[in-house]
Amino acid sequence: MKKEQQRLENIAQDYDNPLQAKEVTNLEIFYGFEIFKRFYRGGDVLEMGPAEGVMTKYLVDYVENLEVLEGSSHFAKNLKEKFPHLNVHNALFEEFKPSKKYDCIIMGHVLEHVESPKQILELAKKWLKPNENNSGGGGIILSLVPNSHSIHRQAAVKMGLLKSEDSMSEADIFHGHRRIYDLQSLQKEFDRAGLKVIDSGGYWLKPLSNAQIQAHWDSQMILAFMELGEAYPQIAGDIYVVAQ
Repeated sequence: MKKEQQRLENIAQDYDNPLQAKEVTNLEIFYGFEIFKRFYRGGDVLEMGPAEGVMTKYLVDYVENLEVLEGSSHFAKNLKEKFPHLNVHNALFEEFKPSKKYDCIIMGHVLEHVESPKQILELAKKWLKPNENNSGGGGIILSLVPNSHSIHRQAAVKMGLLKSEDSMSEADIFHGHRRIYDLQSLQKEFDRAGLKVIDSGGYWLKPLSNAQIQAHWDSQMILAFMELGEAYPQIAGDIYVVAQ
């Protein structure tokens, strides 16, 4: 796990790279929070991999009881400074030992980073509050990831910039991605971990890269295309799954 820890620290230290396109990324995370609000039924929430805490700042004032789990000590230290009353767990996902069960676990752009998604999902499943007597209650997981079938990736293949839609771009490598999902492969990941998918979708109809969009679009345009992507989940920039 030392190698994985160092990998996280390296990514965290380089987070101000221009490839981050933070204005667009922050709006993308905000829209992910809007998706979360549709499924949140109250109770205890664990946010996994909050990084700089962009979604955390929305969650902390919205949910009843929030905890965050961050593997990077650099990010964890900054989160504690930004949110002094927040319970910040600094541990690798694989080594985390929660003292409670959760009503909702949020994985915002997490599964494309981890070494073993199946292992992480199996662990998270154990951290959820149980679904008593199949009543439809119990804890849920909300996972959001980039979509390999996004139209900007399809265009990149046509232009010869990517060999295939699931090839790693320069931005993917910078972010530390290990894989790129589509809706079907994301749902299969949850199936393999013994979780039941109860909803899925997409958002962010994204014709260009984040850096190109940040240079030319305003926030109103970006948010409009975020919403428009919900009508076309198979080719949206981001996709999500809700499971229990």
